[in-house]
Parts: sequence; structure tokens; C-alpha cells
Amino acid sequence: MSQSLEPQERDSLDIQLLVLDIDGTIAGETNTITEPVKQAIRRVQTKGIQVAIATGRMYCSALRFHRQVGSTLPILAYQGAWIQDPATETIHRHLSVSRARAEQLLDYFESDMLRSQLSVHFYINDQLYVREMTPETQRYAQRADIQPLSVGDLRQVLTNEPTKVLALCQDTTVIDQLFSRLRQQYTPAELYLTKSVATFFEATNPLVNKGEAVRYLAENLLGLSAQNVMAIGDNFNDIEMLDYAGFGVAMGNAPLEVQAIAQWVAPSVEQDGVATAIEALIL
Repeated sequence: MSQSLEPQERDSLDIQLLVLDIDGTIAGETNTITEPVKQAIRRVQTKGIQVAIATGRMYCSALRFHRQVGSTLPILAYQGAWIQDPATETIHRHLSVSRARAEQLLDYFESDMLRSQLSVHFYINDQLYVREMTPETQRYAQRADIQPLSVGDLRQVLTNEPTKVLALCQDTTVIDQLFSRLRQQYTPAELYLTKSVATFFEATNPLVNKGEAVRYLAENLLGLSAQNVMAIGDNFNDIEMLDYAGFGVAMGNAPLEVQAIAQWVAPSVEQDGVATAIEALIL
């Protein structure tokens, strides 16, 4: 449940940028933004506060939500590995995974122990490539509203470096074990590893995380400081963003470890928690 905030604490906030995650934050089971959340975001914008989207999704998959919230800022996609302005189509930043690292991950994912359990996704030039269409990939593609390309051996598409590598498994224990093993194998200077949902293991360039992307947007593009930023998220890939922001809000559906680093905990996504947070902290 959300904590109370003293009036003087709320008045001391100088929020000029609101950064929102998509899945589990502004979009729940229905994969849409509810009207109360849309209205709260519009009211924020009428106060002159800018709104941005920061997501693990592909750029093309995030566009629909960017338009629905009426953002005029670049989209921070792929955990911030890809920062693009839809209005001008300018790509401000693109950090990819090296071919050598991508091949190492693929070798590991395709080991006898894991091959039958994982669906592997390579994201190259904002296109999703898969070995084959599994039920997990089909569900993912439907929610993301994208069309994956099935190519058999994923090594043949590594003429270009992937923006992100993702492994899916409905068995969260498999993902947890994968995350634990690969965090022992790779240092943070070699790969950024995270989970955006319990069934997704994700790997990106080591310089990538949402916190760094929000810093780049706020400081380099908008001339703001961390104290001017409020960020709202719900999962492990949001931790760096919540930590960077002057005020970090975790959703009620976030894991307890994520809630612990936030300054405020909103109700869950299914209870329109973002609208509640905006009403309580900004409006």
C-alpha cells in the first residue's frame, strides 16, 4: 500500500520529468493504459511536466504507448540501449551486444541442458529474430504487437550486433538459475543482465540500464538534474532508474526487493497505481 507523504515533502519536490515503465506499470493484463491513468498523465502534462517512456520493449512495440501518453520526448527502449525520437526519427543512442558475446550466450542457451527449455530472441535493427516460433514467442509477439522472423540458426543473423538478447521460459526457476549462473560468468563490465518479468532473462551492452538512459535524457537532452525526475516502475530492470531519480516510485505489484529501494510504493497496476501516485505526489 502507498505510504503517506507530508504536504511539505510533496511541496519540496521539483518534478519536471516523469518517466514511466510500460509493462506492470502503465499496462497490466489487458496490455492497455486505462482511462484513469491516461487522464492523470494528461493532467501532469498540463502542469508543464514532460513525460517519457522507459521500457525493455522494442522501439516499435513502445510507440503505441508513447502516442497514448502524448509524449513529445525520445523513447528509451530496450532498457535504454536504443533512444529514439519518434518525431524526428533521430536515434540519439544505440548500444549493442558484441557479436562474440551474443555467440557465447547462444552457445550456452543451446546447450543440451537448456535448448528444449528456452525460447531465444535476438533483436537486430528493431526486428525480432528467433530460431523457431514457440508458444512463448507467440504470446510475446502478440502482446508486443510485432512479427518475429523465424530463421533457424540464429548465428546467421549475427552479421549485425544485436541490441538485446532475451531468453524466455515459463518455468521461473529456470530463469532464476540462468540469471544466477550468468551473473557469475559475466561481470557488469562485460554484460548488463536483468529480468524485466519473472519469465524473461535479458542481456544488453554493459553500459545499458534504464537509470543511465534516464540520466542521458534528463541531463544531456533536457538540461535537468536527477532531482527534477520522478520515475515509476515495477521490476528488477527498473531498479537503476528508481535509484537515479530524485523520487522513485515502485508499483504494488513489484517484487519486494524493488519496493525496498523506492521512496514510495503505489497500488498495483490493476488498481491504476500510476494514477494514484500522480495524484498524491504531483497533483
